[in-house]
Amino acid sequence: MDAYAPHSLEEALEVKAAHHEARPVAGGTDLMVEVNFGRLHPPALLDLSRVGELAGWRRSNGSVFVGAGTTFAEIAAERGLFGALADAALTVGSPEIRNRATLGGNLATASPAGDGIPPLAAFDADILVAAAGGARRRLPWTTFFSGPKQTALEHDELIVGAEWKLPTGPGSFAKIGPRNANVIAVTGVCVQLEEDSRSVHVALGSVGPKVLRARNAEAFAAAAIDWDDPTALLSPEELAVFGNLAAAVATPIDDVRGSADYRRHAVAQLSRRLLAWTLEDRRC
Repeated sequence: MDAYAPHSLEEALEVKAAHHEARPVAGGTDLMVEVNFGRLHPPALLDLSRVGELAGWRRSNGSVFVGAGTTFAEIAAERGLFGALADAALTVGSPEIRNRATLGGNLATASPAGDGIPPLAAFDADILVAAAGGARRRLPWTTFFSGPKQTALEHDELIVGAEWKLPTGPGSFAKIGPRNANVIAVTGVCVQLEEDSRSVHVALGSVGPKVLRARNAEAFAAAAIDWDDPTALLSPEELAVFGNLAAAVATPIDDVRGSADYRRHAVAQLSRRLLAWTLEDRRC
């Protein structure tokens, strides 16, 4: 196995252009598990951990950009900025994994169970990718994720990061697993309020081939919320309808982590609770 360790983004892109077969790796918490278990045999690895342009984040004109090399531990420490994405970051593996795992790795793996993806979907984030020679693309999350563990990345492109408009309201993320930590989600849900547009965004993970948006549930909640009164809550009956509408979008499968019926039930309950918690946050 060959290994490349570039020190700049342009150098990394040149390596990728010359060696399409080189698999990018940063934290290695997904890729190296596959390698170590003999399920993956890449002919070359492209180590991105030294590429400074992929690290950290920046704010500009009401938007935030997060580099692909930013770890989940770093994201989790900034809940005031990242909101629901910080909630999701705290659910990723163990502290040791969060110190290594990166947002770019979560995006590249493109698992519908990836904890970082539902918040990005709720934010309507764009994924920024690059190729050698200055080529750059900005892909909406709906375009970037093309299927289970599939993306729209070309063979010579690398993920640079994700960018989205900063939300104008509170949001929350939660997931359900067989235990409280170190689990792949049976389902994950993100609920995000947008005060400016008086809208609600609901993203569901691990209940379809890709992360899903629950558009009917979003429309119902947006119409039910009293946007002029930040102290207003919804009734239990309204929350139940919202949860059921969210669950209706789910297309889960039966697997070792849970049945399809259980996943739909979990989506309904999580969605209901998250909207209630988010409305409580709105009162603060």
